[in-house]
Amino acid sequence: MAKKIVSKPGLFGTTVHYNERGKVVGKSSPGMFGSTVHYDTNGKVVGKSSPGLFGSTVHYDNNHRAVGKSSPGLFGSTHHYDSKGRSTGKSTPGFFGSTHTTIDKKKK
Repeated sequence: MAKKIVSKPGLFGTTVHYNERGKVVGKSSPGMFGSTVHYDTNGKVVGKSSPGLFGSTVHYDNNHRAVGKSSPGLFGSTHHYDSKGRSTGKSTPGFFGSTHTTIDKKKK
């Protein structure tokens, strides 16, 4: 079964991420030069995202290694890929600025 995350706008430009049961699983905040900093539930930095080419976003882990990329799709959706270019999920716009993300189950 695919994992689902709902992301909702918070205060001061932050985004709060919730799992299927409504539990907070992380937070993202604006960083420098258009980047976004990602935090776990304890407030520890777990990674960063920065603008890429052609509207894409490149995702980095806490050791500054590229771990994936997100690219715009049709009708406002965003497609997510791992560092090898394999599809990992898709995000679609929701109501009141929220985003609904479905993460594909890992393939063996």
